[in-house]
Amino acid sequence: MNMDFFLIVLLACAMSIAAIQDLKTRKIPNLLTYPVMLFGLVYHGVLSGLMGIGFSAAGVGVGIGVFLIPYLMGGMGAGDAKLMGAAGAILGAKGVIIAAVMSILIGLVYAMVLLLIHHAYCRSLLHRLWIMLQTFFLTRQFIPIPPGNGEKQPTLSYALPIALGTMCYVFFKATNSHFIQDLLGVQFSI
Repeated sequence: MNMDFFLIVLLACAMSIAAIQDLKTRKIPNLLTYPVMLFGLVYHGVLSGLMGIGFSAAGVGVGIGVFLIPYLMGGMGAGDAKLMGAAGAILGAKGVIIAAVMSILIGLVYAMVLLLIHHAYCRSLLHRLWIMLQTFFLTRQFIPIPPGNGEKQPTLSYALPIALGTMCYVFFKATNSHFIQDLLGVQFSI
């Protein structure tokens, strides 16, 4: 499915609002994600009938599914998974997978920058990980060590990497760039 200018603007606005809200309040509102999902389903349904609804519904499912395990493990909020689902309603399954991969890569860079900024926490984290690794090899038991009392843990607002990764995908698709294919060394149409 091709993306028209209206969909690009809608997605850019939704992603921007989500990133700002997440940075400010640490929440991504359902009043943002659910209407975008519904709009994507209706838009693609009107444009392409049942095939369009299937395209959009598959995108929602895959988008939420990509971040479902990290959400269930406590690594991110439900709003992050729903935001990826909202992107999937517009982009479809293949598009949201690529957008999610780009979001994860941007998220890794974002996390590293946060750790560099909060170098005291980074040292403490590395020390705790080293002790956990030694304990695991000696006892064959994984025993997590939480941060110490009063230790300020940096917060990662994951809507920002999701927004950037999604919009990078949209940019590459709109410009017919082969950057992703060249980077991954595979041939597919985005």
